Amino acid sequence: MADTQEFQGFGCNGGNLSPQLSWTGAPEGTEAFAIQVYDPDAPTGSGWWHWQLVNIPKDVTTLAAGAGDLSKDLTPSGSINIKNDYGVPGFGGACPPKGHGVHRYQFTVHALSQKLELPEDASGALTGYMVRAHSLASSTIEALYKRD
Repeated sequence: MADTQEFQGFGCNGGNLSPQLSWTGAPEGTEAFAIQVYDPDAPTGSGWWHWQLVNIPKDVTTLAAGAGDLSKDLTPSGSINIKNDYGVPGFGGACPPKGHGVHRYQFTVHALSQKLELPEDASGALTGYMVRAHSLASSTIEALYKRD
């Protein structure tokens, strides 16, 4: 990943810009999509949720760069941004500890069998559970990032 996808804070000075994402080939029965961005290498014991956007309308197949920044108003209508592990809704960029080596950032799109009903303050774990429970299919791309 580029520095533009690095977090702004926690000692990181990047652009905190979510990348442009597109997908095709949703299976029959898709009623919505979800995007999850996860770092399994974070030294937390449970990884790190960088972004979870759920209930993306089924006719949307692309997100513009910066869609994870709520102030830009680029998130598709009806979508819900879940609080990331930085504690704010929307995209939170990469910020691995200095010297911790390469971290994997998994960008996964899920085709959902239904829109998710989640409490307003849903945790990342609850959201992850509900996404997986209603995922008809998914595809993941992995980006790498490290700080020396």
